[in-house]
Amino acid sequence: MSIPQMEPWFGDEEKQALVDYMNEGGWITEFKQTEKFENMIAEYTGAKHCVVVNNGTISLTLAALACGVKAVDEVIIPNYTMIATPNSVKIFGAIPVFVDVERETLCLDINKVENAITRKTKAIMLVTANGRYPQAGIQAFQDLCNRHSLVLIEDAAQSLGSFYPDGRHMGTAGLVGSFSFSAPKVISTGQGGCIVTNDEQIARKLQRLKDFGRAEGGTDIHDTIGYNFKFTDLQACIGIEQMKKLPWRVARKKEIYRLYKRLLEDVVQVSFFNQDLERTVPWFIDVLVEKREDLQNHLKGRGIGTRIMYPPINKQKAYSVAGEHKVSNLIGQKGLWLPSASRLTDDEIEMVSLVIKEFYR
Repeated sequence: MSIPQMEPWFGDEEKQALVDYMNEGGWITEFKQTEKFENMIAEYTGAKHCVVVNNGTISLTLAALACGVKAVDEVIIPNYTMIATPNSVKIFGAIPVFVDVERETLCLDINKVENAITRKTKAIMLVTANGRYPQAGIQAFQDLCNRHSLVLIEDAAQSLGSFYPDGRHMGTAGLVGSFSFSAPKVISTGQGGCIVTNDEQIARKLQRLKDFGRAEGGTDIHDTIGYNFKFTDLQACIGIEQMKKLPWRVARKKEIYRLYKRLLEDVVQVSFFNQDLERTVPWFIDVLVEKREDLQNHLKGRGIGTRIMYPPINKQKAYSVAGEHKVSNLIGQKGLWLPSASRLTDDEIEMVSLVIKEFYR
């Protein structure tokens, strides 16, 4: 038996949607199916506007550009996140400033954020790690941005299906919010991302930025600079069917987390992070473990896949920025993702938990 750490889940519905679309003679590039997919995301999240693009890194890049972030501006970013977060602004010359995260949630520590603000700071990129929200609350981050005239950008790549305690969907509290549809996400289109916003002017900027800066679709009149980061209707066909399955997957992810936590509650070498299952969805099952490398090897020997959580970005060769960030360092040493696919069965979760117990015993 083999249990991967994560795998996408596409079924007959996605296959049939693609066949039907091709039989209708679709243009393949983004058109009506893409618009339908955007509308489904907007409706689900409660956002007024949704703009889909080719991937979740570019969605962050365009979000920042649309909000007025420019080269040499500083953007505060958690030192624990996928490297796409800082890369998204590094690509056009903005400067990522790394700040440590909360031990309980792995979201930005608001006190450390405030200490990192300078006259060059333009935006805060809040990553809702694994669908979790910061202990200070989202309103505290909005107030902080208002006090310092900063833009709040939400990297909600891992947070589709997760809500703040005030009822807003993650990604809709900032001026812009970004989601990812890469292969491991709760829903996937293979590659893909989107930006949501309640600001009509920002939405218009995003539409132009991703489509060569065109004045309107189907013309070659350009009054602004733009690029080509468009989506495709083929991906949208898949995304539409995936969105139909999202409510079930949200519920199942929570069940998976509860079962893991119950089965491993007596294993003192494994600790879980705070997760508000009433409102939020664990994208991956993330834990801190002792003897991580040995545990991984033990699980691998039984056909069970795991994945090391993101190491501290400032210590990666790609950045090599001085500084010690206690929580990020801890995750780099002990953080582990357990098998987390939506299609995991209870029996498989019990098997993974049994092998973990076997190792520590």
